Amino acid sequence: MIDFTNAKYLKLHPEKPDQFLPTVQPILLPGEAIVACYQSVRDYLIFTTLRIISVNVQGVTGRKQDFTSLPYKRIQTFSIETAGMLDLDTELELWFSGLGKVHLEFTRGTDIASICRLIGEAVL
Repeated sequence: MIDFTNAKYLKLHPEKPDQFLPTVQPILLPGEAIVACYQSVRDYLIFTTLRIISVNVQGVTGRKQDFTSLPYKRIQTFSIETAGMLDLDTELELWFSGLGKVHLEFTRGTDIASICRLIGEAVL
């Protein structure tokens, strides 16, 4: 699992899905589509219609990658925090059955409300 609660340069920022599609296409289920992508330095998150895929890029070359699937149906509770006047990031906390809490930090300006709607539609 990726730890996205680090320094400012490791916060997640939005990216275009097309750059990650070749990497995750083989593990997507029939009918599953990418909705949004967020990247830190090398690691990234992909929100699909069914789950969140966390990709941890490892090693010097980055060829080794760890994929963690976090299905929406296992989310019990979720919470968002918007950026404030002095706070430079937005945050998402998810509590998964059998896993516990996952804390994600995004750069200021990330549309955290759309992420909240996506999760809400899948969970509620």
